[in-house]
Parts: sequence; structure tokens; C-alpha cells
Amino acid sequence: MDRTLVLEYARVTEAAAIASSSMIGRGDGEGADQRAVTAMREAFERVNARGTIVIGEGERDEAPMLYIGEKVGPADPDLPEVDIAVDPLEGTNLCASGGPGAMAVLAVAKKGDLLNAPDTYMYKIATGPEGKGVVHLEMSPTENLRALAAAKGRRTDEMTVVVLDRPRHASIVQELRDAGARIMLITDGDVAPAVATCIPKSGVDMVIGTGGAPEGVLAAAALLSLEGEFFGQLRFRTDEERERALKMGFLKDPDKIMEMNDLVRGDVIFVATGVTTGHLLKGVRRIGDYLHLQTMALRSQTGTIRFVETQVNARRFPFQYVGRL
Repeated sequence: MDRTLVLEYARVTEAAAIASSSMIGRGDGEGADQRAVTAMREAFERVNARGTIVIGEGERDEAPMLYIGEKVGPADPDLPEVDIAVDPLEGTNLCASGGPGAMAVLAVAKKGDLLNAPDTYMYKIATGPEGKGVVHLEMSPTENLRALAAAKGRRTDEMTVVVLDRPRHASIVQELRDAGARIMLITDGDVAPAVATCIPKSGVDMVIGTGGAPEGVLAAAALLSLEGEFFGQLRFRTDEERERALKMGFLKDPDKIMEMNDLVRGDVIFVATGVTTGHLLKGVRRIGDYLHLQTMALRSQTGTIRFVETQVNARRFPFQYVGRL
């Protein structure tokens, strides 16, 4: 893919972040998500690529959202075709409550290089580069913790593990605590902490537990670029979800423990812009007439990591125009 697409897609997540930031702390997650979707959809039309949403906000009958199968970008047959995974507002509840770590995020790859993940759950583990060949979902949480600690040259009580704060994770949390780990419970948004495992100063060593399958693909796209480790296994809530996954045609064995290359491969672009400040990115801040943004942009082919600081004149680009940045 053309490297100029990295900054073009950065403008897309920036637009979504600005739009949703006007709803921070207002208790309306649905409204914040809708603003992010509207801005992102408009911004896609200014990117020089024909995109297909393979991971999005819903199905075709949920038209206000960026639905799976939706075509975005100019209808120019001479432009390259790409597959896109989006989460216009990762951490919707975090934005609504003013909590840390909400962000606008997307991943882009050549057609066929992103798993068309069904809208179900995924049991997953994410670590930084030290976890390669060390952790695996076939191992228990304690075994993974001890193996990763040894690879990092640390004691288990020096390790921090992020887990979604859900009743289903009570046994995992207790097991890891008994093994000596420090647990960081989060209410929403497991993409950011998964990426943070590859950022030494973040203080996050591992993410484990069951969360959204689409978010798993987004996290894997980032970790591919950062040379981290990721495994995922789909956890279906109903027989209907399992049948739907099989009909999608991308999974011969829906119970398989998937490695990174099963989820994402090739030349991949990952971009995220902070909405509220968290471990990974600073959120949208208004200083005078300017909105200050921070974006992380990654490309797997080159291993390039960019942190982009952007200032946008809020008077020139109010909400209804942010997609045109």
C-alpha cells in the first residue's frame, strides 16, 4: 500500500475523535458513537482508496453505523482496494463517563488480509515482543504470567496484567492475584491496553480475558506492526453465532486457537487517535481556539511507529465539518 495512506487514514480517526470529544462526560455513549461514525464516514470519502468495511459497527440493516460490507471512499476504479476494520469510538462508555482511554481506531490491509471477524466474543492474550514463543492460550493464566515474567527477567509481583472487569473473569483475576500479579481492571476498551503491552513506559505487561472479537482483530493489527504477541479463540454466545461465523466462509474451524497471521497479515496500517487521555494516547484537549490531538500510526511492512501531534482550529472546523480535515 502507498505509505501516504498512513496520514490520510490518520485524518479519518482524528475526525472521529474530534466529533466524539464534544460528548465526553455527558452520559450519552450512543450519541458520542453516532457523532464519531458520521465524521469517520465523511472523512473516508477524502482518502485515495476504495475501502470495504469488514469489521464495523453492525449489519447492513443498521444503516446509521459503518456496517459490515459497506463501501467507503471514492468510487474510482483506478484507486486501490483495501479492507478496513473500524471502531469509531473504542470505549464508548469511557467517553460517556469521562473515563480514561477512549479512542477512535481503524486498521487497513490489502483485500483479504483482515479476518472478517463475527460479532461475538473472543478469549485472547496480548503481550509485547517478549511474549513471542512464550505465552499461549493453551497455557493457564498463571503459566503465562510466570513464563512472561521469566522472559522479561522479573518476578511475578512486578508484572501488571489488564483484565476487563466482568463477572466472567473473576476466576482469572483471583488466579493471577494468587500468583502475585498486579491486576488493572478496566471497564471498557481492551484495544488500547493490548497495544500498550508493546510500549515499555505504559507499565502494561499482558492483557488476558474474553472481549469482543472485532476488537481482537484491531489489537492484532497493531501488535503485528509492533512485533508483539497475540492469540485469540472465538467464544460463541449462541448456536446462531457459530452458524453465522461458518457461513461467513473465513473460518474452517471456529474453535481454533488463532495466531496473529490467522487474524491479520501482509502490509497493515493501524491508526488510533485519543478521545480521552489513557495509558496509550492523550485525549482531545481544547486550548484557546485550538483542539490538540495525539495519534498513533503504525505500518507493519516497515515497522514504523509514529506519534502525531495535531492542532486543529476549532472555529474553522466545527463538528459538522470535521470530516473534511
